[in-house]
Amino acid sequence: MLDLSQDPFLHFERLLNEAGEKNVPEANAMTLATVDEKGVPSARIVYFKELSAGGFVFYGNYNSHKGHDISVNPNVCLNFHWPVLWQQIRITGKAEKISAAESDKYFRTRARLSQIGAWASNQSEELKHYDHLALRVQEYEKQFDGQEVPRPPHWGGWRVIPTEIEFWFGLTGRLHERYIYQKTSSGWKTLMRNP
Repeated sequence: MLDLSQDPFLHFERLLNEAGEKNVPEANAMTLATVDEKGVPSARIVYFKELSAGGFVFYGNYNSHKGHDISVNPNVCLNFHWPVLWQQIRITGKAEKISAAESDKYFRTRARLSQIGAWASNQSEELKHYDHLALRVQEYEKQFDGQEVPRPPHWGGWRVIPTEIEFWFGLTGRLHERYIYQKTSSGWKTLMRNP
């Protein structure tokens, strides 16, 4: 049983840490679901990086498919799924860009090739041939040779501010436990749902 009197972020951090301690592969990988201006959904895996200012932070290219979707419809859904533990966490909320300073700070921690890749890749755009990307990487490696790679203006982070968080624990017979936190003007409303 989950103690619904506790802050949901504490539950999240505990479960994520436990998944890491139990060597769950890619424990910080989460599905990000977005919807475009026509109402067409799209989902992909991204990496959760940190809890910050009451939200879940991830990074990417602002000009990508996900970036376009978020710019026209900030309502998103995140899902962590750890099948070996029979656990998942679903987060519904609104995505917002984090500050340039926060994005700069994280960008400096990335491997140099990842930094170069952020400049070289026009993410989600059509690529005629893979060699074209390799050439762009070489061009930016030359451009930034011997210096720190700055963060491209089209690359940065988003923070998902949750409106609902669901903790799901799988049990035999499909009698799963589902604990829900819903954000209200006065705090979190908590409830359980049938499996």
